[in-house]
Amino acid sequence: MTDPISSDLRASDLRSCLHGLWLPLIAPFREGALDEASLRRLVRHYTALPVNGLILAATTGEGLTLTPKETQRLVFAVRDEAGARPLPVCLGLSGSNTAALLDTLETTAAWPIDGYLISCPYYSRPSQRGLELHFGALADRAAHPLALYNIPYRTGVNLGNEAMLRLAMHPNIVGLKDCSADRNQSLDLLRRRPNDFSVLTGEDAQYHEALTDGADGAILASAHVETEAFARLQSLMAAGERDAALACWQSVADLTRLLFSEPSPAPIKYWLWRTGLIDSAEVRLPMTEVSAELATRIDREIERRSPHPSPREERGEGEAAITAL
Repeated sequence: MTDPISSDLRASDLRSCLHGLWLPLIAPFREGALDEASLRRLVRHYTALPVNGLILAATTGEGLTLTPKETQRLVFAVRDEAGARPLPVCLGLSGSNTAALLDTLETTAAWPIDGYLISCPYYSRPSQRGLELHFGALADRAAHPLALYNIPYRTGVNLGNEAMLRLAMHPNIVGLKDCSADRNQSLDLLRRRPNDFSVLTGEDAQYHEALTDGADGAILASAHVETEAFARLQSLMAAGERDAALACWQSVADLTRLLFSEPSPAPIKYWLWRTGLIDSAEVRLPMTEVSAELATRIDREIERRSPHPSPREERGEGEAAITAL
């Protein structure tokens, strides 16, 4: 295990860098274990692209299936491999036991991360006051800043804007990944938030819409693919080039639907495996690998977007994989 990296080597203050395109990095597995070789290959690949930050061990990273030791290995490997371009890194956390999360914050305090992305408690459906007290307790204890994650269709509870705005005044709560699925709620929050509080959409299919409404960026699983196009959309919107931004969005909008046509991150992992970035498309239960029908659709889309053979195709591994699904 790499020794903990001191706080002065962390990338930057999260409040100043929570904008633009963030990638919720997948966790590659092979034969049931964390595949560190593929993980390091992914980090080298994405740090060379216009990505503003990485989220580790969250939903797309199958964080709920990782052991604490695997999560630690993942974080340290990513920070070690980032090298000359140490992207800001947030660790994804979730849970409905406030005391247990406080213990996790203690455990990870010395890790080389820049912050946490913490989702609302799931299943227990606390009140708005309960949500405020929960996140307030975490923010009081955390050694790193917090970005909150509101995704009621997964957790069963919606963090309303009144509670969110009060939490936004906490000096250690710096932003929100917004998956409220309610455009009116999102617009109201964008209008009323503090100036130094960032709102990033986590809805891949609403990326262009969210930027149009004034979001500061996005945390997008789909951006594992065509990363430069997703980043370019952000730049075009910031430059006021709305027509060019819309054309850019239209070039990737169908991709977001394809990559979420079966439970994520299986389609993304399959794409990354077929294009040679990871050594296996393996996911952990209860997730399952993509169907043969979707594998064929993804293969066709890869061919359409990249007509040259991938490293895996050149080794003749493609057809065997489809047959095995």
